[in-house]
Amino acid sequence: MEPNTNEKQHDGQTAISPTSEHSEKGPNTLEAVEAIGSGWSQDGLQLHPKPTCDPLDPLNWSSAKKHGILAIVMWKYFLFTYATTTTVPAFPQTQERFNISYSQVNWTVAVPALGLAIGPLFWSSLADIFGRRIIFITGTVIALVATIGTAVATSYDGYMAASLFFEHERGQKLGLWVLSIDSGLLVGPLVGGFISLVSEAWISWLTALFFATLLIAEVLFMTETLYPRRLMLMRMPAAVAHPAITDVEKVVGALSNASNAEIKRTKELTFLNVKPVPRISHPKPWDSITRFIWTLKYPTVWIPVFFYCFAWYWWILSIITYIPAAYVRYSPQIQGLLLLGLLLGTLFSELLCSGRLSDRIILKLMKRNDNVRVAEMRLWLAYPAALLSASNTIVSSYIVDCYPLQSMSVITFYSVLLNLSAFANPFFITPWVTSSGYTKTFAVQGVITFFVSVPVFALVHWFGPRLRDRAGQPYWVNPEYDNRFN
Repeated sequence: MEPNTNEKQHDGQTAISPTSEHSEKGPNTLEAVEAIGSGWSQDGLQLHPKPTCDPLDPLNWSSAKKHGILAIVMWKYFLFTYATTTTVPAFPQTQERFNISYSQVNWTVAVPALGLAIGPLFWSSLADIFGRRIIFITGTVIALVATIGTAVATSYDGYMAASLFFEHERGQKLGLWVLSIDSGLLVGPLVGGFISLVSEAWISWLTALFFATLLIAEVLFMTETLYPRRLMLMRMPAAVAHPAITDVEKVVGALSNASNAEIKRTKELTFLNVKPVPRISHPKPWDSITRFIWTLKYPTVWIPVFFYCFAWYWWILSIITYIPAAYVRYSPQIQGLLLLGLLLGTLFSELLCSGRLSDRIILKLMKRNDNVRVAEMRLWLAYPAALLSASNTIVSSYIVDCYPLQSMSVITFYSVLLNLSAFANPFFITPWVTSSGYTKTFAVQGVITFFVSVPVFALVHWFGPRLRDRAGQPYWVNPEYDNRFN
């Protein structure tokens, strides 16, 4: 299927222009771009997405509310990765309890990672139909029940941030999301090592309590963020911020028009909404899978994601899962403390090579480029990040910068491959260590991480605009930008 727009490059600058034909099967991406592109921030930057004058628009909510929802999202993804690694210090006890090999006990990390990989392919389209909130709550309930099941198991047989903030805030907010994922991996074994002093089962019981607090927070404080932006921008004026005004919600004017919209949205939806969100273009339940496959057509997405996941990210999981075997003489508590260096390095690298600093660099580069934003501006920090293993935020922010109107799909693609690499790791790391030893195995992993990943990112940095120009634009956009209303 042909996309609706072509991406033209002029001296490294990106511009969107229409094609001669309009696809009847897909939304008009150009119209979506025009519909969200005329607001301005206090820094003189063009706002994306474009805010409306509607107080129910998530972009117009107070900073406290938006960051409260972001905190819930971070807590959720922290717990998903925390839950996969918190049992690592108890691997020897698990081996003895179920009479299994170390390779088999490693599957307790691999199998949840597989669930986190498959989950987005199933839940992503449902979130675009019924809304983000009900899907979040459902996922937490499933995780809570599964964790309790693990705690009582007696045999071995016994998965929103982008819709709340503007483009120029993306690096910082995605950085916090990624930080929660990375820190969950490392805090899990640290906490699990000390909880194992109580009992092995209490490691899972504590995780269940954490999921229970998350469920309560989601039910009480999380508001639906799926918003019919395209339709609302057609029905009311856009909010335009004065340079002296810092919050869009402080802009006054035409707010009364929002009450005439007669569309239930965000805060007006039922407490537990199980109906499709009205006046949103709903995808088919299988669209997330087909779009995942179509994303392979766009090299500035799949190349950095693939090489990050399978030549960079997987070695972290290797270290985490093999600490109990490598330091078998140490107690689980000491083994957990051995991860403090990685945890501090993750926090340190987030401050130096990601988040707010990344956004500031892009702002400066934009001013030098006639206020034209190019996605590859995000990649300058990838090189120092290679030394600190801090490229997670850079990769996720870069692919969304490449295709902002398809952010849901590219983040789904990223999540699937990230967790597939974690799933694959335990199946080859054990025989590798057995045949080559710890020193050679992890030295080779370090060489692969630097001497494979860095050249790949350099090539994407240089050729990215041309690759994007050849690939064209995807035929779909996020449902809130689609001009087909239900």
